[in-house]
Amino acid sequence: MAQLPWLSLLVFFPLAAAILVAIMPANAHKPIRWWATIAALAEFVFSLPLWWRVIPGQAGFQFEEKLDWIPVLGAQYHLGVDGVSGLLALLTTFTTLIAILGAWTSVEKRSREFFALVLALEAGMLGTFFCLDLLLFYVFWEAMLIPMYLLIGVWGGQRRVYAAVKFFLYTMAGSVLMLVAILSLWFLQKQYSGVPTFDLQAFYQLPLAPSRQLWMFLAFAFAFAIKVPMFPLHTWLPDAHVEAPTAGSVILAAVLLKMGTYGFLRFAMPLFPNALVVCAPYIAWLAIIGIVYGALVAMVQPDLKKLVAYSSVSHMGFAMLGLMAMNAQGFAGSMMTMLNHGVSTGALFLLVGVIYERRHTRKIADFGGLWKVVPVYSVIFLVVMLSSVGLPGTNGFIGEFLVLLGAFKHSVPWAAVAATGVILSACYMLWMFQRVVFGPVTHEENRKLTDLSFRERLVFAPLLLLIFWMGVAPQPFLDRMQPTLDRVLQMTNDRAQMMTASDAAATAPLASRLQAAPAVNAAPAEQGGAR
Repeated sequence: MAQLPWLSLLVFFPLAAAILVAIMPANAHKPIRWWATIAALAEFVFSLPLWWRVIPGQAGFQFEEKLDWIPVLGAQYHLGVDGVSGLLALLTTFTTLIAILGAWTSVEKRSREFFALVLALEAGMLGTFFCLDLLLFYVFWEAMLIPMYLLIGVWGGQRRVYAAVKFFLYTMAGSVLMLVAILSLWFLQKQYSGVPTFDLQAFYQLPLAPSRQLWMFLAFAFAFAIKVPMFPLHTWLPDAHVEAPTAGSVILAAVLLKMGTYGFLRFAMPLFPNALVVCAPYIAWLAIIGIVYGALVAMVQPDLKKLVAYSSVSHMGFAMLGLMAMNAQGFAGSMMTMLNHGVSTGALFLLVGVIYERRHTRKIADFGGLWKVVPVYSVIFLVVMLSSVGLPGTNGFIGEFLVLLGAFKHSVPWAAVAATGVILSACYMLWMFQRVVFGPVTHEENRKLTDLSFRERLVFAPLLLLIFWMGVAPQPFLDRMQPTLDRVLQMTNDRAQMMTASDAAATAPLASRLQAAPAVNAAPAEQGGAR
């Protein structure tokens, strides 16, 4: 395994599968579904060694692959994996398989193109997580836009074109600024070492003046904050979720939003530590506002899918707050929140998709009394809803608990205000569940609903297993991510101290000259200051 270009195979196998799906006969719907499912299952199985062979016991990058790509620019095809990217890659392959199984019968129009785009999107997401060259990272980051744009724009709801264009423009706006910052890093690295490169680990060693750090950090942060999405850059998400097909919503919630928090953790924070110190309080408060705002807006939504979309804004606020706490508990809580949100919110979107296929409506007022008609569906809905709320014993609890613990260690007001988001989350989720599942059957159409099929139960089984596994025994997940998180935290702190010391040394000669200047020169300055 170690001798193979394993990461490249993980990235390009789904792309090859997508090409094969795309050239199959358009009317061969059943073979297309089977081939897409087998390809996604094979990719997931092939990624499982990330759990036991790559992650444990080492904080640095493993299974690195490095080849010259554009030598004149110093750009390389450089891939690597560590505890953070490994877990997110596993989440990607798992979610793609679940999304394809969930779309087995719901996609009838252009099924060939649909499943090809889902597999191509998987390749782009994995490439983004594995890239250690910033130019290559940017290529994969932008490449993800095209499949998701088409999934929303072609297979979405009535306002699908508007939602797709809005998603595309928001992401592109942030990406352009990030590209400018990447090119600036390349020029500074060339001036510093004489060797042009886009290598991330070389950029980690690049000393940057605080003023340069600030604008570069803001450029990266803007791109990543849109993807998270953070308040007030979140407005594309509800439209994208509501209009996207179920499989698109599952992948968008489970994986694509994590690209933003991953970008902060991998790039923005360790590359620009001094700027992080300046900006962290403001970002933290924006995250807290997002937690409360997302929960309050979710509470008044009449549409099931839009309610879950705004709950994502609230939950991803917790992930960002954990990062800005800048301690071990906050980092671990942020990473657990990313994984938990991917499982629970992905399951919620699947549940909404299942009932929409049967009833062709997502309005909460159109349901009621489902417990009597579809009991298996209702039990699964109950478990997933409680995991999203953060009930102890489910996966949602440990992430929110660690985030609040990390926030409390950094700032009591942060933790106090963010904790209200937990209460509000219980309010809107329980109220929604009560109106949809409990009570009498108020609409005759609901009496004819059929319960989950064998395929649908098969889709939800691994999600329920993960909900309880991560809730009851989260330590295996924490063990795999903690060495990498500790390394990122230590590297960020070390770089901040190094650059602060370097900046102080650079200003020391100026300070000594000012101290040696005649007193008469200082007097007018003091008088001017008094005025």
